[in-house]
Amino acid sequence: MKCIVTAGPTYEELDGVRRLTNFSTGALGSGLADYLAGQGHEVELLTGYYTICPPATGPHRRQTFTTTADLQSRLAALASPEIGAVFHAAAVSDFTFGKIWERGGDGELREVNAAKIPTRDSALLAELVPTAKIIRHLRGWFPRALLAGWKYELDGDRAQTIAKGVRQISDNQSDICIVNGHAYGDGFGLIDRVGSNIHLPDKLALFAALAGAVRERC
Repeated sequence: MKCIVTAGPTYEELDGVRRLTNFSTGALGSGLADYLAGQGHEVELLTGYYTICPPATGPHRRQTFTTTADLQSRLAALASPEIGAVFHAAAVSDFTFGKIWERGGDGELREVNAAKIPTRDSALLAELVPTAKIIRHLRGWFPRALLAGWKYELDGDRAQTIAKGVRQISDNQSDICIVNGHAYGDGFGLIDRVGSNIHLPDKLALFAALAGAVRERC
């Protein structure tokens, strides 16, 4: 089956030399791509520029993405009803930069525009603007695919995290959602369209379960 996996972080530019990104290493998505390739699937892997855990093996076709907009355009270019599964494991930045201001001695805010924002003795104020939600477009681009999204949560508890995963599936017409993070606890939760959650203790168990979901689609 033709599969697409996204892995690692996006970044958003503050100016020509500074960027906003996150702590994602790309290990989970790259490991999943290796596992699926080992099962005989045709894998297209999209990894973030700052991914530090690339795939170890496997006959992957591979692209490198930068910003959220770049990842979105690369996925749109791959749109096809022939894709059997899409595993959207990339850690997409929730925010990009809007306007930047400095506060003058009179207390007034003045917008800063520079290719490289100069160092100031006073604080700068940065506007954070929500990025586009790529997962909302996946069903339109890949109408027949098994669509898997991720929810990594730090605040709340397991029940709240599972509820967010269920909502992600409903909002985006995806098929499954993998939840993890401090709020969920150890391991992973694999949630389906009816809201059932299968607890998986580690990455290998998760990979095996996702490969099983692909086999059911074959």
